Amino acid sequence: MLPQQLAVPAQVKRSSGVAANFLCDTSSYLLGVDDKGKPERTKACFEASREKHLEILKDTPGEAAAAVRAFFDTWNSPSAVEHPALQPYLSEIYKGGNLIFYYNNKPAANDSDIAAAWQQAYDSASDSDTPTRCSVTGRLAPAARLHGNIQGVRGAQSSGASLVSFNADAFCSYGHEQGENAPVSTYAMTAYTQALNYLLRSDNVRRIGDVTVVYWVENADPAIAAFAGAMLFGPQEQSDWSENDILGAIQKLVSGRTADLQDMHLSPDTHFYILGLAPNAARLSVRFFWQDTFTKLAKNVNAHYERLEITRPAYEKFDTLWPYTLARSAVRFSKDWKKADEELQKSFPRLSGDLLTSILNDTRYPATLLNGTVQRIRAEHDVTWARASVIKAYYSKNEDPLCPKEVLTVSVNKESTNIPYNLGRLFAVLERTQEAANPNINTTIKDRFFNSASATPSLVFPTLINLAQKHLAKLNEGQRIALDKSIGELSDKLGETFPKQLMLAEQGAFQLGYYQQR
Repeated sequence: MLPQQLAVPAQVKRSSGVAANFLCDTSSYLLGVDDKGKPERTKACFEASREKHLEILKDTPGEAAAAVRAFFDTWNSPSAVEHPALQPYLSEIYKGGNLIFYYNNKPAANDSDIAAAWQQAYDSASDSDTPTRCSVTGRLAPAARLHGNIQGVRGAQSSGASLVSFNADAFCSYGHEQGENAPVSTYAMTAYTQALNYLLRSDNVRRIGDVTVVYWVENADPAIAAFAGAMLFGPQEQSDWSENDILGAIQKLVSGRTADLQDMHLSPDTHFYILGLAPNAARLSVRFFWQDTFTKLAKNVNAHYERLEITRPAYEKFDTLWPYTLARSAVRFSKDWKKADEELQKSFPRLSGDLLTSILNDTRYPATLLNGTVQRIRAEHDVTWARASVIKAYYSKNEDPLCPKEVLTVSVNKESTNIPYNLGRLFAVLERTQEAANPNINTTIKDRFFNSASATPSLVFPTLINLAQKHLAKLNEGQRIALDKSIGELSDKLGETFPKQLMLAEQGAFQLGYYQQR
C-alpha cells in the first residue's frame, strides 16, 4: 500500500469544526475510527460524512452509487477496529492519510453518474438563497462564502493563504459579508484555486525578493512557458538554453518572426501570462498580473536590456543582467544568494515586484531601485557593472535633464561637455595616476574622497589635482606624459572653477563618467 496522487472532488476548508468531504477523507470521517482519544467527535465526523454521502447520492443511478449508499447504511463504526480487512493496516490508517472509495477496481469518483451528482450538489451549495452575479464568469450562481487556500507562496502560512478573504466588520460593505463582498461563484472559486495551486507546484515558478512569480502560456505547454520565463528571468540551472539562445529568440520575436529552438516553435502571437503574489498575514496580495503576446513581451524585455547596455568588465562571467541581479545591486554584495535575498526582502520588500512590473509594461523604473543602488555606492565607494547599468537604465527611462542622453552611452563619450560626467572621468584618471605611482597602495583616493567628490566637487578636486602632481613626478616619462595629457584635456572641459554641489541626477552622471573611464 503506497500513497498516490488522484483527482478527487473539491475538498472543504476546515478550521476546527466538523466538515465532511465527498468520497475522499480521513478514517475519522469514512470509517469512524482513529486514535485521537475523542470518541464523541469521531462519531460526529462519521455521521456528518454519512449524511453528506446519502444526501448527494440518494437519487443517483448506477451500481457504484448503490455500493456507497450500502456502505453507509450498513457500516458499524463502533466495531470497525475489529474488522479483519482493517486489522493489518490500522497503524498506517491512523497516521492521517486520506482514504477513497473504489468500485470494481476503479475510484468511485470516476463513475459518471456519481460525478454528475456531485457537480450538481457542488454548484447548488451556498449559504445564500439568492444567486449572485459571479465577478469571474458573469453568470448568476451561488457565491462561495469561503475561498480555498493557495499553497506555495513564499512567506505565507505553510497551510496556505486565501486570495479572497473578509473576516472583520470593516470589510462588510453595504451589509455584504465574507464571500458576498467579492462575489465569486463556487465553481469559479474552485477552478481558480485548483489551477493556481497546480501552477505553483510546477517548475515555472520564480521567487524574487518577497514575490512568488508564476507564469504560463495559452496552449499550456510547460516547455514554452519555461522558455518565456527565461526571456525575462534568465536560464535556470541545468537549463538546455544558453544566454545567446534566449537573446536570439527575443530578437526574432521583436520583429514578429517565429523563434524555432530545438523542438519548440515560439509563435509571436502566443499569449503569455505572469502573476506575482506576495504574502500578507493569512492572505495573499496580487503584486502584479500581466498578459500579452510573445511579441509584446519580447519588445518590452528587449527595450529594458538595451537601456542596461554598458561596457562590461572582462572578468564578468555573464553577458546579461537579469532582474534579480539588478535588484541585488540595491543591497550589500554577498556571494551567498540566500543572504542577499534575505537582505533584499528586509530592506526593499517591494522592489522586486515593482521592477518586474516596470519591465513588463515598459514604464518608469521604481525610485527604490536607484535609491538603493546609490546608497550602496556611497557605502562601498564602488561603481560595479550592475550599478552602472542601473544608473544608465534608470535615467534613460526616467528622463532627467541633469543626467542628459549624452552621458547615457554604452562606452565613454569623449565628446561630452557635461561637467558632472567629466568630473567623474577626471576622478578616475586621478585615481589611476595614484595607483601607477603607488602600485601596492591599500587605500586610494576613491576610498577617502569618492562620496565628497561626487557631491561637493569644489571642496575636493583642488586638493586631488595638487596631489596628482606629486604622483606624476614619480612616474616614468611615458606614463607621466599620457596621464598628464588626460588630466589636462579633462580640466579644459571643466573650466576654471568646480561646482559647489551636484544634485542626485548629476551624481549619477559623475558615477557613469567614473565607471566608463575606468
